[in-house]
Amino acid sequence: MSGGSGTRLWPLSRASHPKQLHALVSEMSMVQETVMRVSATREDFDIAPPIIVLNERQHELARLQLTELGVAPSHYVVEPVARNTAAVAAVAAALVAREYGEEALVLLLPADHHIRDGDAFHAAITAASSLAESGCIVTFGIQPSAPETGYGYIERGNRLDPGYRVKRFTEKPDVATAQRFIATGDYYWNAGIFMFGSGTVLAEMDGHCPDISSSSRAALADASVVDDLVVLCAKRFGECPSNSFDYAIMEKTSKATVVPADIGWSDVGAWSALWDIAEDKTPEGNVARGDVHFVDTQNSYVMTNGRRVGVVGMDNVVVVVTDDAVLVSDGSRTQDVKALVTALQDEGRSELL
Repeated sequence: MSGGSGTRLWPLSRASHPKQLHALVSEMSMVQETVMRVSATREDFDIAPPIIVLNERQHELARLQLTELGVAPSHYVVEPVARNTAAVAAVAAALVAREYGEEALVLLLPADHHIRDGDAFHAAITAASSLAESGCIVTFGIQPSAPETGYGYIERGNRLDPGYRVKRFTEKPDVATAQRFIATGDYYWNAGIFMFGSGTVLAEMDGHCPDISSSSRAALADASVVDDLVVLCAKRFGECPSNSFDYAIMEKTSKATVVPADIGWSDVGAWSALWDIAEDKTPEGNVARGDVHFVDTQNSYVMTNGRRVGVVGMDNVVVVVTDDAVLVSDGSRTQDVKALVTALQDEGRSELL
């Protein structure tokens, strides 16, 4: 799933060049990392070439990046409009069922996540596959390390080896609620990674969100196909309601299970996350990306496009410099960068978006 715009990583992440197409953690872009991470499991699984779902403005750059790696996805699926992750899941499941059969498993991965421990990730896939083959819809649960309010939480229910039944989902609780969840030991962060049989999830979508299921499948059936490029029918896909896979299926189905995954996961949802996962912090806790000089500054993240940036006497700040914009934020407020993007939208500043 590579169609997002990554608004909380503005001004670097833009609609035509979102965060998943940037090299934020390593020398590879995040979509490159995601594809290579899955490709590395080929010794353990019979994994088909990936299907990349994205929008038209991102397609050529994504193709260029994956070609650089020598990776040939089976399909690039272009969404004419954004309709959230339930529609993506429906299209992916229908495409997989058509080409590989309804018993084939789908691993639904956001292209903008960082996973530090590849071996643990492969082990989690192995665990999830046994459940998915038995008809479960599996989500991957991350052990919480802090009472984060920007993540969804999964409460585990009865043991279902090698995972658990899902008892309840809670989306982005307040701090007090998150602290209470963590104290029980029965909650995980929802990583937004899923595994399911293609036929299983299509049947569940027919039952729980038939409008999304029918519109998505019709958009695929009426798609324009040229070689590996599948452009969904704009009329049909435009009729599809916008909803997340969590809300449309996972909170309604009786087949939801969770597999704990201690994989060093981050959704890289805000600039503070890049500071968190950086492995090259200075002794003062600073992270520099580009030509940066710190004076009497601690716990800060600075990225610049080549211009010299100096930071003096600051603590816990984020500074990002691009050719046409500069962001300065308190490190604890980087989730609120989205408000700047909303303001730019309201002002009609499309050149900055």
